[in-house]
Amino acid sequence: MLEGVNVALGVSGSIAAVKVVELAHELRRQGASVRGVMTESARGIVHPWAVEFATENDVVTEITGRVEHVELCGRDGWADVLLLAPATANTVGKIAGAVDDTPVTTCATTALGADVPVVVAPAMHEPMYDHPGVLDAIDRVESWGVRFVAPRVEEEKAKIATEDAIVTEVARATTEQSLAGKRVVVTAGATSEPIDPVRVLTNRASGRTGREVARACYARGADVTLVHDGDDVPYAETVRVETGAEMLEAVASVVADADALVSAAAISDYTVEAAGEKLRSGEPRTLELEPTPKLIDSVRERRADLPIVGFKAETSGDDEAMIAAARRILDRADLSFVVANDAAVMGAAETRALFVRADDVTSFTGSKRALGARVAEELAAEVA
Repeated sequence: MLEGVNVALGVSGSIAAVKVVELAHELRRQGASVRGVMTESARGIVHPWAVEFATENDVVTEITGRVEHVELCGRDGWADVLLLAPATANTVGKIAGAVDDTPVTTCATTALGADVPVVVAPAMHEPMYDHPGVLDAIDRVESWGVRFVAPRVEEEKAKIATEDAIVTEVARATTEQSLAGKRVVVTAGATSEPIDPVRVLTNRASGRTGREVARACYARGADVTLVHDGDDVPYAETVRVETGAEMLEAVASVVADADALVSAAAISDYTVEAAGEKLRSGEPRTLELEPTPKLIDSVRERRADLPIVGFKAETSGDDEAMIAAARRILDRADLSFVVANDAAVMGAAETRALFVRADDVTSFTGSKRALGARVAEELAAEVA
């Protein structure tokens, strides 16, 4: 997600600075190079050697005659983005007032003047976060194009956002905005059809691929709606559904003004009439399965010109069979392209997939996060 990106990581004196080592590791796991910058207060919480170890680079702890702020964040500087994590109320207020009396705020002033993207992950006690002056400072800095990663407000503390949320926002700040201004609807995960108040029919889909597609579309600038069976995510408006019928209804309600649909969910092919009470166990039971409507066909009836990306999972393990199955739904629903894979990858972190078009097939092997990035890249070409 951050391959080749240079991140200057500014650390100020919040107790959340203890998380900076793992954050630096995660940035690097996603492909970034990282160099740390620390305030004096931050050095009282986490030792610069720890940040040096995590980044494998020297840490800036003071501005010297080497003008480290310009070397890092100037117009021809090393950094592609300045990430302030954690950022205290004091640091945010100083940035808003162009006060540069620490290495971190000096780098921020330089980056803003040099049009280097700046991402801020605040962390402080909740009353400080709610202070009118702090809120005004955040509004002012946001008006300059600075991206804020909203904290998690828990136990009267505005805790630093998750590493996942921070990395995703850094990706949006540094990725080509080829989907800017576009609304993309993504479906993900399994659906569940109730048999009775306790039991359901479902499948093994984890939803990871669809979530990674949604994240990658967000990184490219899209406004994303994710329809799935899971929790809220920081990179999309989330609509939670359980059954295939609920997913169909939810997608119909949000796709009217969408610019594209990525149908990655493993929607149940069959449903049953659910019993009102728990069925007794240990008795023979016959279920009458009713086919469920096909989501992409339903959407195509409503939106004849909408770019739609389909997914097709097969169990044959044979590429030609997967391609043939993918082309059948490609032609039936007039899809932009279909991502075909073997059902054996359900729940796994790594995957192999085939991108199937009417006259072309290309293969992909890698992580599901990388697959999501590939889908978003090809979708951007469809809606350009």
